This record gives sequence, C-alpha cells and structure tokens, in this order.
Amino acid sequence: MNIAKLLYISCLFAIVACSSPIYRKTENKYTPESSQTDVRPNIILIIADDVSWDDIGAYGHPSIKTPNLDRLAREGMRFDNAFLTTSSCSPSRSSIITGKYPHMTDAEQLHWPLPGYNVTFVEKLREAGYWTAQAGKWHLGDEVKERFDLIIPEGANGFVYKTGGQESGFKKDTELSDGSGAQNWIPALNARPQGKPFFLWLAAVDPHRPYFEGAITKPHKLSDVKLPPYFPDNEEVRKDFALYYDEVSRMDAYIGQLDSALKEQRISENTLILFITDNGRPFPRDKTTLYDGGIKTPWIVKWPAKVRVGGVSRSLVSSIDIATTFLSLAEVAASSNFLGKDFSPILFDPNAEIRDFVFAEDHWHDFADYSRAVRNKQFKYIRNYYPDLPNTPSADALRAGAYQSMMRLEREGKLTAAQRRCFVSPRDEEELYDTLEDPHELNNLAKDSLYRNQLLTMRDELERIRKATNDVLPINRTPDEFDRASGKPNRYRIRPRPSKEEMKRMGRAG
Repeated sequence: MNIAKLLYISCLFAIVACSSPIYRKTENKYTPESSQTDVRPNIILIIADDVSWDDIGAYGHPSIKTPNLDRLAREGMRFDNAFLTTSSCSPSRSSIITGKYPHMTDAEQLHWPLPGYNVTFVEKLREAGYWTAQAGKWHLGDEVKERFDLIIPEGANGFVYKTGGQESGFKKDTELSDGSGAQNWIPALNARPQGKPFFLWLAAVDPHRPYFEGAITKPHKLSDVKLPPYFPDNEEVRKDFALYYDEVSRMDAYIGQLDSALKEQRISENTLILFITDNGRPFPRDKTTLYDGGIKTPWIVKWPAKVRVGGVSRSLVSSIDIATTFLSLAEVAASSNFLGKDFSPILFDPNAEIRDFVFAEDHWHDFADYSRAVRNKQFKYIRNYYPDLPNTPSADALRAGAYQSMMRLEREGKLTAAQRRCFVSPRDEEELYDTLEDPHELNNLAKDSLYRNQLLTMRDELERIRKATNDVLPINRTPDEFDRASGKPNRYRIRPRPSKEEMKRMGRAG
C-alpha cells in the first residue's frame, strides 16, 4: 500500500473518530457497476433543512442559483405534488425514517428524540445486505444511531441558548466546516465497502438559520428575490430572503460534488438519488405551518438505469411513502410498521397514481400549536385545534429581519390582510383553499356555501385518518419556550430537551 493511500485512510479515520458515535467501517475499493453481483440499486436520500418547493430553479424560480438541482431534475424526474407529513425539522425526519405519521412515533415535537422501539427502514435495508451510512445533520436522538453502519454527524450549528433562558448569542461553525452540514457527504460515500449496495442518508444544515454573509462567492442580489404576497416588499425582507437563497445555493454546490463523485466512481447508473427537504423555508407563514409553504417539498429523483430523463409527475406523494418505496426497490417486503405507499410505479409511469389524499400535522415547535391538514391535488383543508393562538413562526424566524420588519409594520398598521395573517388571533377553526385558483392559500372557503360538499368531504377524510392512526388531542398543552414578541427563551427551555415520556412526567406534555 503506498504512502498516499495510507495518508488518505488515516485522514478518513480521523474524520470519523472526531464525529462519534461511529459504527462498522470497511475500507473502500471502487468497483465498476458492471462487476457488481448484487444488482439492486444504491439509494441516496438527500434532505435539505428548510427549503420551500418553489425556491429552486427547476420549479420555476427565475433567479435563484441552483444549477445542480436543476440538472438533477433534467436528468431525472420532478414531482410537482409532493408533501411532507409535518413542517418541523426533527418530527419530519422521524416520520421519514419510520414510515409513520409523527404522532405515531412519540417524537412529534421538535427536539424529541426518536425512541428506539420504533422500527426504521434503515435496519431493514441492513438486514437485506445494504451498507448504511449517515452524514450531516442528525436530529433524531441517540436510540436509533446503531441502525447505521457509519455515522458522521454535523457538529452544533447556529444559535445556541443555555438552560434557564440565558442567551449565549450566535455561533458559527467556522473551525470545522463552512456551516453547510454537507462537507462529510463524500467521505461517507468513499467509506462504503466493496461489492455491496449502499444506502446514504445525507442531510444538510443549509439553509437553516442563522444566516451570515459570505456563504457563496457570488451572493444573490436584492433584485433576485421573489416574494410571495404574504410578505411586505422592503429592503429588510429582501435581504433576509437573499441570504436564505445563498445557503440554498451553497447546498446545491455539494449536490453537484456528490453527483460528480458518483460518475467518477462509475456507480451513478444504478444509484437512485432522492432530493427532498424536511420542511419549508424558515419564514412567517411557511415553516411550522400547514400551508404549502410549510409542507410542500421539492422532490427530485434521478436513477439513470430506470428513470426516464426529464420526467414530470403531478401524482400525489407523501414523505411517509419513502420508507415503503426504498424497501420495495431493495426487494424487501415492508411490514405493517410502514404506513406509506410504494411510489416506485410513478418512476416508470409519471401518470401513475398511488393516493388520493395526503395528511399533515403541526405540533409544538418553539411555541404551542396543534393543527391537522388533508390535501388532494386541488383542495387543502386545515383544522386548527388551538385557534386562540396566533400562527407565530419559529423562534429563529421571529428574531430575523423579515419578521422583525413585519412586526414593526403591524404596529404601524401598514400590512395588508394577507401579510398580517400570522398575527391574527383567534384563527379560523377550519380553513379550506382551492390551491389551483389560490396557490398562496389566502382565500378561506370554509364558510362559503358553494364549497360545502368539498368541506364535508375533506373534513370526513381528516377524521378517518385521525381515527385510523389514533390521533387524539393532548390533555395538556406544551408551554412555549420563547417569548412570542421578543423571541427570547424562557424558564421552560431545557437543553437537551427532555423526551416525550419525561415531559409527560413533568406535566409539560400529554
């Protein structure tokens, strides 16, 4: 073995050792696909952190810099009706990995660790002969880490608050990384063993807040920003969006590096890449809400061996379907633990249909909330069970430029009805939207007699799903951990956040 290779392996082990816990690792020797005896596809899941579906060039954004995602869509298939089961980071990931709705995982609130008694698709892939690895943002707790052969988690990123409400200020990980959470994607790929199919769970931190200038060498200009109508158009809001765009672009660059590595290592042909996000952009009325800005996700699949170039599908899919589909592609029978549907027929026929409705839920995320939604291709129905509470954004979005500007304009009476929706209290208990005619969900049709039959249909579907999955209203509301005006932490904020069971014993959940 030559010196260069010894140095390479030593460096790789150093990276792994600094990113514990780490599980089994085998030295890699690149093997051309043609010589692989196992013809099942390699599978890569890429999860962005807080990206709305329409903030990517492939989905029609006129100015955001996402050339690699755009190429991924051109070389694969774009899904135009893809949805998440929730609009909150860790519950979304717990739902994806278990193939269950968040309320069924006992990890439905932000930062609740996923209990180890949950079955995940990852260990099922391992049992079937796949090598499994994770790199980047983790956010699932400690009890399911052993399901992966290798884990290279991203260190702490973003703002940090101490227990008891003391603010420690902003922190940027400049010592070990650029803050993207993607710098170990290629090392994870390179660590795979010879002759086995592999599964990679690659999770970026981008474009999660906080934002700093200099994320990319050619930053977006204020004129590049495309604002939904529920935002005021001013310099402060545009600057906040432009910095968000920069982090989307930084993540996009890592996706390009990964795609190039797959080609260089001659394994791209039979490798399926699925790109999604955990929830929508971290702005008011998007992340932590059940509007499309919170739960509609970009969903791009590239699999050169099987998926036709340039495909577009309008079929409904849900993130709960990912586990079932990955197991199907690996020729593993999905047990009753996995509630999703196999969307692989759509990969071969973009017009294939697998579901009529998708279901989504909203739980505590910095602030108390409890809402549910069902959606088909045209209509969205939302039920707010805590209508007395305003639709306050996540704490990091609350402290940021866009919302601070909106709060000032709200005090001055200068916001439009659409722009002040996140301040309204009480909210409507029921909301119904025609998403084809009203894509920004601004015109609530729930009390319009012309849509009475549609309302009843969607309401019945919601109740059917809730009953079938034992989705019941908690006895106690989980208290806010931040002030809804200042965004500062209060006495209820404890880190690490206790589990659901621990909080029930404390009387703070249940």
